[in-house]
Amino acid sequence: MTAGVDEVGPAPLRERVRSALVDRAGVSRRKATMAVLLSGVFTVSFTITLLVVVLDTVARDLDTTVSVVSWSITAPMLAFAVIGPAFGTLGDLLGHKRVFVGGLLGAGAFAVLAALAPSAPLLIAFRTLSAACGSATGPSAMAFTNRMFAPHERVRPLGMWSFVTAGAPVLGVVAGVPLVELVGWRVIFLVQAPLCALGALGSWWLLRDTERQPNARFDAAGALTLGSGAALLLLGVNRGAAWGFGSPIIVTLLGSGVVLLIVFVQVERRVASPMVPPKWFRTRNIAFPVLSQSLANFAYMGGFMVLPQMLKDGIGLPLATVGWLIIARPLTFAVAAPLGARVTMRTGERFAGMFGAMTVFTSMVVLSTVRGGTPLWVIAFGLGLSGLGLGVASPALSALLANAVQDHELGIASAMQQLVSQMGALLGATVMITVHEATLERGVLTSYSNALVVGASLCVVAGLLAGEVRSTDRSPGAVGSG
Repeated sequence: MTAGVDEVGPAPLRERVRSALVDRAGVSRRKATMAVLLSGVFTVSFTITLLVVVLDTVARDLDTTVSVVSWSITAPMLAFAVIGPAFGTLGDLLGHKRVFVGGLLGAGAFAVLAALAPSAPLLIAFRTLSAACGSATGPSAMAFTNRMFAPHERVRPLGMWSFVTAGAPVLGVVAGVPLVELVGWRVIFLVQAPLCALGALGSWWLLRDTERQPNARFDAAGALTLGSGAALLLLGVNRGAAWGFGSPIIVTLLGSGVVLLIVFVQVERRVASPMVPPKWFRTRNIAFPVLSQSLANFAYMGGFMVLPQMLKDGIGLPLATVGWLIIARPLTFAVAAPLGARVTMRTGERFAGMFGAMTVFTSMVVLSTVRGGTPLWVIAFGLGLSGLGLGVASPALSALLANAVQDHELGIASAMQQLVSQMGALLGATVMITVHEATLERGVLTSYSNALVVGASLCVVAGLLAGEVRSTDRSPGAVGSG
């Protein structure tokens, strides 16, 4: 009897110890992998918006106008949005490790050229190419993240992912003024290059490549029609207030953009491997989360573009004060994303999405009432509400989308999410700035308030869309969305 115990008893113990060690090693590796992925995404995202508050300084250095230099922000954001889906497909073809590392190296190389750019057109071109390369990191990082975590575990890591993707551009605005005053805008881009190289080296060493999808095909026609259509549409909206929406060139730009986007839809219906599968927009837990995020981003990023100018030019706050106030958004986001993940685990993604959209709505309403005598704490509170709203909603809706597609579709799905969210952000920035410029004769503060009210109205629609999703079933044994 004793011999039997001696033979059988220790084996399960050894297995449990071995299993515990393997689990601990797996957790450590997942944490290290997430750190590398998020660092890479942060490095390429941080500088996209770095020049927002100091456009006049860059314009003087390059002997041009603020209107021209502003395209060093708009064009990279557009490239980041439109080219991402192509990299999602490329990751499925070649493996996401190669795409992630290549994106970092390309972003770093063009950052060096941007730092040395002697003119505004070259600065815009190199910044756009850097962002285009950097857009590869988002879909690949999401694909890695979703492969490492089971559906019911994804909300927490995606909370950190959402913080980086949404928070890095805002931190870029906050850091822009002191960094430019301290070292100059060119040095910032020179520093970005070695950071990208270090990230690429660490990624190549640590990441395990994903499986390749031999049947995947690159949708060149879809990428071309989508990119061209979106660029023309945004350019027309952006320049409409200055050139007149009835002018022949604006009508041509807007009309051509709409036609190309219609062609894009037709292309996606016919190609074997579409960049954005049309069937996804007939799927409840894909269409509604993505569109809700896009509209919330419309208000969030639109406010991000107009608020620094509103605070500086509208009520006359010093740049340093504006920088410290703006940081309320990323700080609140940083706190809300991990805490919001816990709330989502209990309440479900539907509640988180609705709560997030309506919190951003409240932020837009509060900020639209700002006047010269408004206490700074009220402004900080309004800004913090935006961070809270997006920090709760983004990881929840991102996890819902990831749970609604097959594992082999995660790369292209995350790229599609990046595309639609960034397009919402770009439209928000373009439309809200256009509303401000179009109503400027009513007063500077009134024109900014009008822009924020437009953002608030889109948040209501975002909340209604979030209310249509079905939360993930987290009952024992469940693996998908309910």
